[in-house]
Amino acid sequence: MAGVTGSALALVVAAAVLHAVWNALTKRGQDQLLFLWCSVTVATLGLLPVGAWLLPPDGVPPDAVPFVVATVVLHALYFWALGRSYGSGEYSLVYPIARGLGVAVVPLLAIPLFDELPSSLGAAGVALVVVGIVALHLVPRARAPGRSLWRPSAATGWAVLTGLSIAAYSLVDKAGVLRLHPVPYIALMGAGSIVLMLPSVIARRGALRHEIRVNWRTILIASTMNLTAYLLVLFAFRLSKVGYVVAARELSIVFSAFIGALWLGEGRLGARLCGAGVVLAGVICIALAR
Repeated sequence: MAGVTGSALALVVAAAVLHAVWNALTKRGQDQLLFLWCSVTVATLGLLPVGAWLLPPDGVPPDAVPFVVATVVLHALYFWALGRSYGSGEYSLVYPIARGLGVAVVPLLAIPLFDELPSSLGAAGVALVVVGIVALHLVPRARAPGRSLWRPSAATGWAVLTGLSIAAYSLVDKAGVLRLHPVPYIALMGAGSIVLMLPSVIARRGALRHEIRVNWRTILIASTMNLTAYLLVLFAFRLSKVGYVVAARELSIVFSAFIGALWLGEGRLGARLCGAGVVLAGVICIALAR
């Protein structure tokens, strides 16, 4: 049984780079939740005309509607939890938990939902990715020598919620893009998500104006990355197993090791690269799985 194809892996690697970078940009925002809402709004407005053009003549197929509604709700939860995570903890604490839970949960759920039983090499690859993420997560923080990143905190709780929402929307979207083209699918997801989050954004109009005034350039950069990154993943879902694609996305952990250590100053590069190497070994196993 085939694993990740070359085309799917190329899409996922590109998405991993974009994902790690826009998450770091979000962490550097003044208000992470408002930064996320702004960047997703800009990206969605740019994508909606293309999505409308690619929409079937009869509109959204009826069998795709439940998946569109579900992904809207789950992505709104994801953006909310991610914003709260970065608002209460470090990038190098939040990112490994949030991304790692998807790898651990999705392949298990994909077995009964999609009848996707991974090969031995594929299963070993998923296990290596999870082990590598745990190793990265246990690297001591730069500003707290000798203390593990696994210390429970509000950020850990929000990151866990973020990871669970990632696992949930990954499974929904695997089925959704089989019924609707990925571009209109993600355009509808983005539009629905920003509308659901709108009441909380309107309640903080002053902070929103400040975020736009201070970070509008960075918001524009992030907006070209966030939905684009997931759009690449949706195309990859059409080419390969959901468990393999979600696991291979965790290559972003390798890039986040460099970003967290060198750009954000949150940890030791050498220790992080050891964990990242285990993640990379897992990704290679997944790519070669048959």
